[in-house]
Amino acid sequence: QVQLAESGGGSVQAGGSLRLSCAASLYTGSSYCMGWFRQAPGKEREGVAGVYTTDGRIHYADSVKGRFTISRDNAKNTLYLQMNSLKPEDTAMYYCAADRSQFYVGSCLKFNYNSWGQGTQVTVSS
Repeated sequence: QVQLAESGGGSVQAGGSLRLSCAASLYTGSSYCMGWFRQAPGKEREGVAGVYTTDGRIHYADSVKGRFTISRDNAKNTLYLQMNSLKPEDTAMYYCAADRSQFYVGSCLKFNYNSWGQGTQVTVSS
């Protein structure tokens, strides 16, 4: 399993920005799906953004396209989620996920992850 640790959550006003980080224990040379997910109270967990490390293929949820950017720092084995133009409906616990995936051709938003971080809270006030 991949060890994951998120950081960077907090409280901001609508229109503000936050950057989440996820430190990951990855094996060099392996292929991984990595993603950000969120879960608001009383709602199901939803995928926010996913990336396949081999080819950099990225997918976003429609609700965050144009506002959120997923990126990776390979040297630091860290996954980021830059969140701009935040809205109150973005309020949720945010989790990163990652797992090895050789020759995966689908969306890492839809990948069945086994490894999850502990989560970091994002609260956006109006």
